[in-house]
Amino acid sequence: MSKKVSTTLIIPTYNWPEALELVLLAVKRQTLFPDEVIIADDGSTHETKMLVEQFQKDFPTDLRYLWHEDNGFQKSLILNKAVAQAKGDYIIQIDGDCIMHKKFIYDHVSAIERNTYLFGCRVSLKAFCVPKLYQFKTIDFSFFSKALTKRGRSLYLPILGKRYKRQDYLSKKVRGCNLSYWRQDYIDVNGYNEDITGWGKEDTEFVIRMVNNHVYGKRLKFRGIIFHIWHNEFSKKRVTQNTRIQSETINNKIVWCNNGIDKYLNE
Repeated sequence: MSKKVSTTLIIPTYNWPEALELVLLAVKRQTLFPDEVIIADDGSTHETKMLVEQFQKDFPTDLRYLWHEDNGFQKSLILNKAVAQAKGDYIIQIDGDCIMHKKFIYDHVSAIERNTYLFGCRVSLKAFCVPKLYQFKTIDFSFFSKALTKRGRSLYLPILGKRYKRQDYLSKKVRGCNLSYWRQDYIDVNGYNEDITGWGKEDTEFVIRMVNNHVYGKRLKFRGIIFHIWHNEFSKKRVTQNTRIQSETINNKIVWCNNGIDKYLNE
């Protein structure tokens, strides 16, 4: 796409400033900066806000902070609020525990297409390395590092990645921590479904509705890489209910969710 597209990087986070610091350090060394970054805080205590304020002093692009009160896992809600406030035409979405390869933003932007969302690879980091990540502010990882699981995902070979084409179905590889899309495509399906609370299915249910609306996915393989910091699993007590909502979306080819972003757009 030849015309420059304005971009917003959205980073959901919750009470993990040590990880968010590494994520923001990775933003600062990108070869291409987004036009703005929004920290979408799902109810953290004041330490996260203080961290963001420190980064705002010398950040290479507009860094904004959005917070709401802690009422459990409400990723769908805080993302809707963030996208509603976003100035970019194109949204790039990661998580607050995902360290970006230095060409991550460039890889997403260079692959933009109309009526298309992009999804990339996640390389998991092992538990033993987490304290050292904090100590040494590590944001670079070698293919040979013992900290990596499924190290093949860390190979950066963008020429090979260009062979991947759009697909009109939901890939099992889609993760909300490495996802990008047109803001208007998000609004056209009313964004994330806020009836989905707690961990599980919030990302894929949203993507399924985009697919139902003829917005198709393209995988960023060998590019658009993130490194996911190990943590304990989230509670899965809402997975059954959330799966039921997703099944209804699939079976009824639903495009629009009733409890979505529209209520924030005119605020």
